[in-house]
Amino acid sequence: MQEPIYEYLRITDLKDMLNKTKQKYANDIAYKIKTQKDKYYTITHKEARNMVDNLGTALIDMGLKGKRIAIIGENRYEWQIAYLSVVCGTGIVVPLDKSLPENELINLIERSEAQAIFYSAKYEETLKKCVIEGVGKLKHLISMDLREHKEGIYSEKELIEKGKRLIEKGNKKFINAKINPEEMNIMLFTSGTTAASKVVALSHKNICSNLMSIASVLDISEKDRMLSFLPLHHVFECTVGFLMALYKGMQVSFCDGIKHIVENMNEYKITYMACVPAIYENIYKNILKKLQKQGKLEETNQKIIECQKLSMEEKKEKFQEIHNMLGGHVRLLISGAAALNNKVEQGYRDFGINLVQGYGLTETSPVIGIGNKRYYKVGSIGKAIPQVEAKIEDANIEGIGELVVKGPNIMLGYYGDEKATNQVLKNGWFYTGDLAKIDDEGYIFICGRKKSVIVLKNGKNIFPEELEGLINRIEGVKESFVFEKRSSEDVNDIKIYAKIVYDRKIVEEAYKVKKDEEIFTSINNQVKLINKTLPPYKTIRGIILTEEPLIKTTTSKIKRQEELKTIKWN
Repeated sequence: MQEPIYEYLRITDLKDMLNKTKQKYANDIAYKIKTQKDKYYTITHKEARNMVDNLGTALIDMGLKGKRIAIIGENRYEWQIAYLSVVCGTGIVVPLDKSLPENELINLIERSEAQAIFYSAKYEETLKKCVIEGVGKLKHLISMDLREHKEGIYSEKELIEKGKRLIEKGNKKFINAKINPEEMNIMLFTSGTTAASKVVALSHKNICSNLMSIASVLDISEKDRMLSFLPLHHVFECTVGFLMALYKGMQVSFCDGIKHIVENMNEYKITYMACVPAIYENIYKNILKKLQKQGKLEETNQKIIECQKLSMEEKKEKFQEIHNMLGGHVRLLISGAAALNNKVEQGYRDFGINLVQGYGLTETSPVIGIGNKRYYKVGSIGKAIPQVEAKIEDANIEGIGELVVKGPNIMLGYYGDEKATNQVLKNGWFYTGDLAKIDDEGYIFICGRKKSVIVLKNGKNIFPEELEGLINRIEGVKESFVFEKRSSEDVNDIKIYAKIVYDRKIVEEAYKVKKDEEIFTSINNQVKLINKTLPPYKTIRGIILTEEPLIKTTTSKIKRQEELKTIKWN
């Protein structure tokens, strides 16, 4: 477990957090929002907190005290205000995945028993149908886009104004609402099909303990400017991004889309971002391509060797040109939700860009470990954060076993599913389902999912994520999926295969090929080179090539069981 490095504000719940930071960051900008090209408007931290009070007051006036209220939509400040207005005194918030197909969205509305839902325009027809057909308990639709109420649909903006008037008349029901930090106030559906998804029950205590622990080891402040990209319904973006930004008084801007990340980093002079490995790996590849195109790659590699012993700050001075590609102001990048390629992680740090890995799960609110200035090793997720204990259960001869953790950030349980809760919560310890090892200094290294590990008949373990990391370094490979193929004659005869998603244009240019057969041979030859670096039992015996993306969650994790169903053998 890490020791705190920095002073942090002690809070009991999210309402307490908003109240304590309202004056502290009153006139600082909370949101900088683009209306059209080169046109922006801002919302201060005081204004944002007033909006929360106003909207919460209006929701209670609508009869929603103690009710479940869902939210679905793209990342925007209206989503965040809605979330806080529910969780800080009205009822239980139910954030939903914006990428859900209609049938799954309807299913989750029914399962959650939400009586109201905040939504953005694209979901209006589906939600109107839900109300008409009497899906679950849904009664109230609240649009983030409408300027005023229409046809039985509420406008979030108009409710904020209504709440303001109610407060002016003396209504203090939301402002004076008491929070029980120990009870469920947040319902989060795990990724997966609706039938298989579980409902994670989180409390204010869970989230706030995580905010305080993270703030005590990361060098972030009200001077930072954050880019919000990952979906807000996901607890990684919600805690480490949205709530952390309010807790520390940062300025937040919302990304225009995956193709605009670097452009937005420049535009908003971003200093802080939490994102997934796929994004950082793509940015890194583009930096190298740019250097190669400029004829500076060899010179840069030589400079990296010369600057190895310099501090991060000194490296930044030496590689300012590369920093300028990302806006020139980046102080901290956090990678989470999946494993980051070690070579890419080291590459950023060679340039003096402070990229660290974090790790956690929805069930842990989410952060368990994170790297920082004091506690850092390439390939590690750092040490367990303050207040969180971590240990390895059933370790093998290499010290690899299941990571189990204990702390105030651990969920209350899976709502309505005692059996599933008891499978992962034992004597206060949460069994993550991830395989890891902890070195002598306490650094945690994640090896892969317990469920995805491939066990050979000789007892050897193969972690698909490790091999995928190697394959993904091949020029022209976008992503890969490593899986086992069992012999029809002997089920214990297991061979390792890989499904590889490639970029045709890059492959054609890199290997000077055109035909599909030539493309297959070129990539297969690269895989053979990888095999030469591996022990025989890890050898990749065959590949399948495709240009179709893998089936993934909204945080870019491969849905392995779903992906397996797509494999077809000739």
